[in-house]
Amino acid sequence: MADEIKRIVLAYSGGLDTSVILKWLQNTYNCEVVTFTADLGQGEELEPARAKAELMGVKPEHIYIDDLREEFVRDFVFPMMRANARYEGDYLLGTSIARPLISKRLVEIAKETGADAVAHGATGKGNDQVRFELSAYALNPDIKVIAPWRDWDLTSRTALLDYAEKNQIPVPKDKRGESPFSTDANMLHTSSEGKVLEDPWEETPDYVYSRTVNPEEAPDTPEYITIDFEKGDGTALNGETMSPATLLEALNELGRKHGIGRLDLVENRFVGMKSRGMYETPGGEIYARAHRGIEQITLDRGAAHLKDELMPKYAELIYNGFWYSPEREMLQAAIDVSQEKVSGTVRLKLYKGNASVVGRKSPNSLYSERHVTFEDDAGAYDQKDAAGFIKLNALRLKLLAKRDR
Repeated sequence: MADEIKRIVLAYSGGLDTSVILKWLQNTYNCEVVTFTADLGQGEELEPARAKAELMGVKPEHIYIDDLREEFVRDFVFPMMRANARYEGDYLLGTSIARPLISKRLVEIAKETGADAVAHGATGKGNDQVRFELSAYALNPDIKVIAPWRDWDLTSRTALLDYAEKNQIPVPKDKRGESPFSTDANMLHTSSEGKVLEDPWEETPDYVYSRTVNPEEAPDTPEYITIDFEKGDGTALNGETMSPATLLEALNELGRKHGIGRLDLVENRFVGMKSRGMYETPGGEIYARAHRGIEQITLDRGAAHLKDELMPKYAELIYNGFWYSPEREMLQAAIDVSQEKVSGTVRLKLYKGNASVVGRKSPNSLYSERHVTFEDDAGAYDQKDAAGFIKLNALRLKLLAKRDR
């Protein structure tokens, strides 16, 4: 197989793991490697990745650094948020939703450069290998995928460092030892796993958190904000129109300030094991709360409840790597139809780790104060109608009770 592969596109961060992978691919397959680094708003300087790739022999024209922030939020995060998706009730899928976009660009670059294969740095224990590869195969069923962590014998941090030194790969000083935990970041979230987090009984040390202040140290004065929605997508913050990525970035800063979006979770990985992770999704948590707030007054009960029934399946599909599956697209179509009237404004109170919906209004509101008032409703609702409603719903319960007593 190595003889068949002449060019590989590698998802490349410039860190220790993917730098070792880059050299390993060159040595193992004796072929050209194209590097692809995605700017998903992770907040890191990406140009060093270009310099490092050039240093390791990658041609300048084969180094791709793409700003995907707007596409990421517009075409992946916002559609997911329309579904109110939370895996196992809590996780806002920050890592999961980034993988199909990275895979999409890997496959596109492979076509542009005439590459035979794509490669990633996900390990054989995690979910990301599944997400990368299912997405790649869905977009190009003939693509070859190389997963070095499943093939090589570099099974420890020490082995990686030794390989780096033998092959003259620059290694930052802070990587010359065991890192306390591993992280993944993009505009939506930061996740941390491993080492100090592996014992689920131990509280996450405060130094693990990087995107939010400790809620106990957040401002003592609450801050009120408004988010405008149009057909289920956020369009403005405090009345100022913003692009999807700009809005999320602004919410991230508000969430950071008020310590919002921390989650300590033991989750079920698709590959079968449980893992403990710490997630920070500051802007995403605010946005998710606001979206549910506007749905409360614009969605019919039947549509709202059906969405809540579909959500766990939708979230599981994303978590397991099936973004490009027909079933996810079918669910997305139904969800998007439900959002046609989900427009209006939500007011939230941000205070010490919490984002609370405190007001909502919409030109499409189904809320009728006249119907629910405890005062005179001027004939809007005849309370006598409830008697027949209750009798009909009680009929089967009464028949059951008579049979079983």
